Amino acid sequence: MTTLSKQWIQHNQVAIYAVAVLLAIGVGLGLPSASSVLEPLINPVLAVLLYVTFLEIPFVRIRRAFRNGRFMAAALGMNFVVVPVVVFGLTRFLPQEPVLLVGAFMVLLTPCIDYVITFTELADGDAEQITAATPALMLIQLLLLPLYLWLFMGQQVAEFIEAGPFIEAFVVIIALPLTLAWATEYWAEHSERGDQWQDTMGWLPVPMMGATLFVVIASQLPRVQDSIGQIASVVPVYVAFLVIMPLLGRFVAGVLGMEAGESRALVFTSVTRNSLVILPLALALPSGYALAPAVVVTQTLVELTGMVVLTRVVPAWLVPDSSDQLLDLDVGQSD
Repeated sequence: MTTLSKQWIQHNQVAIYAVAVLLAIGVGLGLPSASSVLEPLINPVLAVLLYVTFLEIPFVRIRRAFRNGRFMAAALGMNFVVVPVVVFGLTRFLPQEPVLLVGAFMVLLTPCIDYVITFTELADGDAEQITAATPALMLIQLLLLPLYLWLFMGQQVAEFIEAGPFIEAFVVIIALPLTLAWATEYWAEHSERGDQWQDTMGWLPVPMMGATLFVVIASQLPRVQDSIGQIASVVPVYVAFLVIMPLLGRFVAGVLGMEAGESRALVFTSVTRNSLVILPLALALPSGYALAPAVVVTQTLVELTGMVVLTRVVPAWLVPDSSDQLLDLDVGQSD
């Protein structure tokens, strides 16, 4: 009989996520009325996920990551210089309908600031670098999204972007969990009970990721299914983005001479998008843009599926450990 352990959960994480996704699809399609109950749970579930993820990263390492100017510059350059060029190119293949374009631009031009940390951690990447970069990524996307929308689509859409949802998401999903995680670490250092609490929380990252996948997909699938014919055209663009950006992130990391953990972090911040924060913005658009939220949600569904693959592909193939690379080199020389 298999004994349940943290190692077992970690080793079988992909199977756990697959079950969560299948359950979510069943609920989303079979019980669409559950959407109204599940949607308000998205931010709380994400906040708990980020709290248990932050607990895995000692505060001292996050503090050290703040001083890594090279990674910070690379993350900002990938997200706010390279990504807009790629997105503009990919969206030339979409029907030039404003409602499709605005949804695609809103979600693809904004880097993820929440579960990217978890996915980076799952791929053995340098999650503290992502955590340290989060405030800058959040602030700059808030400033630049209206500018990019104005450049790509014209002034009428840029005027609809408001700061409120960004600020609320940053406080609830990032600042609060991070503060609580630091307080827990301090408690664990000075109290046996605190240490036991932190150890118990160590069981939760994978189950909470499964819960997040379930809540997001089950709550958002009913939005998509009614308009699937219209928004099917954005799926190839989202898939292409999932393929192109990890390769570009890996290339830039190689040019900058980053080690494996940093390289994986750069790959994940380059490819994951801020769909859960953007969704309230899309919902607030005027009635003529009623389809935009479904375009955003479709990206979430495509990305979450892709992340399950990338958390395996990135460490195994795209950015293997340095020791693996050295082993390959030695084998090649011996041949």
